[in-house]
Amino acid sequence: MTHGPGEVVITGVGLAVPGASTPDALLRRTACPVTGPDPEPFDTAARIGRRGHRYKDRATRLALCAALEALRDADLLPSDGPADAPSDSPSDRETVTVPGDTVGVVASSNLGNLDTACLTTTAIAERSAVDLSPMSLPNASSNVIASWVAIRHGLRGPNLMLCNGPTSGLDAVHWGAALVAAGRVRRVVVVGAETHNAVVEDLLGRSAGELLDGAAALVVEGARWAEARGARGVAALGPYERRAGLTGCVEALLPDAAAPGVWFTPERYAEGPAGAVPVPRAVPRYDVTGAVGRASGALGVLQCVAAVGWLARAAATTGAERVEPVQRVERVESAEPVEPDAGAGSGTAFGAGPGGARDPVPVSRQALITSGDDTADAVAGLLLRPTPDRSHPHPARAPLISMECSR
Repeated sequence: MTHGPGEVVITGVGLAVPGASTPDALLRRTACPVTGPDPEPFDTAARIGRRGHRYKDRATRLALCAALEALRDADLLPSDGPADAPSDSPSDRETVTVPGDTVGVVASSNLGNLDTACLTTTAIAERSAVDLSPMSLPNASSNVIASWVAIRHGLRGPNLMLCNGPTSGLDAVHWGAALVAAGRVRRVVVVGAETHNAVVEDLLGRSAGELLDGAAALVVEGARWAEARGARGVAALGPYERRAGLTGCVEALLPDAAAPGVWFTPERYAEGPAGAVPVPRAVPRYDVTGAVGRASGALGVLQCVAAVGWLARAAATTGAERVEPVQRVERVESAEPVEPDAGAGSGTAFGAGPGGARDPVPVSRQALITSGDDTADAVAGLLLRPTPDRSHPHPARAPLISMECSR
């Protein structure tokens, strides 16, 4: 099947959070928060190796762990060697198996390196810039997370860092998908990471136990490119909206008061009186921050991972999306530009309109995701949809579209 350039799917997910290693585990922890002692902090050394820690702050290490798992889940890393073996060699970058030019990075973190930035400015003010370590100073850059993910895996596509408040995570998913839909790259690693430390706790006035120390990642990919390499999406991205309030955002995503299958609410959302709630009360609600802590810039990405778990559970329950395993097709992907297919365009819409999903999916089988502050004129929303099996055992090679950059 030929896919429009705007159809974008999720082909890989990754988590680096305490007590939840899979989307389904995150969904279960969200539905039934665990009582008793908090789980142990996520051990980043077990996944990226102790040498992967060198000169990197905690938020960056967590992001590297989540991105590594997402790339593995999307079958974009070499399969030789144990899947859980950490890379302790500084020269082993774990480069992706597709051209690095075809993969971008969009990261989201509002507070990830706040401690480094504050400690750096304090040291300069109290002593001198001479006291700063040249090895740790790069961590004060706001784009350090996105940069290290790209460096470690040889990703040479667009590299963006978002620090956009409560909606930052969903905004990152949107901009990653927009890069793909516009033909800028074939796929994007979207990462959301936050950590807690004394600086963050003091700024927010909250204890460490209330705050996320973890990361989540997605690989968003053009459906045509995923099909060309024999990969199957675990979810399809539907429309995205950013509005001044929650009600307007939901109404734009769900016209005619349609009821979604599930609603991933904004952080610590408080239900209003009957009639004031934009989603019918019969729709199940999930707040992932109840399981992992207040997530700030990582929230939207965590919500998407949990929604993938919900879609998989719904598919298993109904059997509507049961498919045969996809036969892997080994091929060398070219980064050379060629003439686009007939009908290929450069629109940036995904999941709707020309180039969007061709098969209508009932709203009742879609996951509604919203994040943001209804009192601060910033609410973002996204619909995630199940993806039917469209992979062919021997798919034709999909060409690059004309706007895609290459080296």
